[in-house]
Amino acid sequence: MNSQEPVSLTVGEVAALVGISVRALHHWDSIGVVVPSRRTSGGYRAYSSADVERIHRVLVFRELGFSLADVAALIDDPEMDEAEQLRRQGALLRERIQRLQHMAEGVDRLLAVREGRQHMGAAEQAEIFGRGWREDWAEEAHDRWGSSDQWAQFEENAARLSADGRTEIREDGEALHRELAAAMATGIEPGSAEANALAERHRGMIGRFYDCTHSMHVCLAGMYTADPRFTRTLDGVAPGLATWLAEAIRENARAHGVDPDTARWE
Repeated sequence: MNSQEPVSLTVGEVAALVGISVRALHHWDSIGVVVPSRRTSGGYRAYSSADVERIHRVLVFRELGFSLADVAALIDDPEMDEAEQLRRQGALLRERIQRLQHMAEGVDRLLAVREGRQHMGAAEQAEIFGRGWREDWAEEAHDRWGSSDQWAQFEENAARLSADGRTEIREDGEALHRELAAAMATGIEPGSAEANALAERHRGMIGRFYDCTHSMHVCLAGMYTADPRFTRTLDGVAPGLATWLAEAIRENARAHGVDPDTARWE
């Protein structure tokens, strides 16, 4: 073949070049998605460089989740600006690559946690609990609960989160604390239906990381008033919030058949 002759590839050569099966190319030909430009004298398919370019465009659309019927319609649309279409494909592929990269990083983190090679550090915990979270608190939490089932659940669930996911959870928590403060300010009493609903939402927030029973929730609430670090954090949202939330959690547990005075870690 000299430089003046058009590129002519067999179906097998094209299949090897683009990484799909001969059977797929036969199917695409039969339904009109990619029809080779010509046939040899023996009746065999012969693909040009333009045919190969079309195949690559089809593969990009397929990677983005389009059906073959939709792909054919998009590529053959006379109103479609091909350059703009390629730019859009590139942008969509980069978005997908970024999502897959986040997923791969999450799998790596989860594997490291399960193999005991990694624990959630202070920086990652701060993305969840707020910028005031300190490294010594992270170490203390691991020393205290690191061998528990709940800690294992916490680290596994946290490992699945991207940085954006951790930030979202922190912002959700901050928003809930503001709602709790607003409820306290408007005179909603612990034990009321409104306070119980908020306490359940608070328990549900914790439940995004590990199974938190009503009994465990009461034990956590005890720390809100017994540990000055928790008290300062909650009262920093609104003075008295630590005490109000602890009492709301206790009364909510009582409403669910748990005696808060005998609550324990489970």
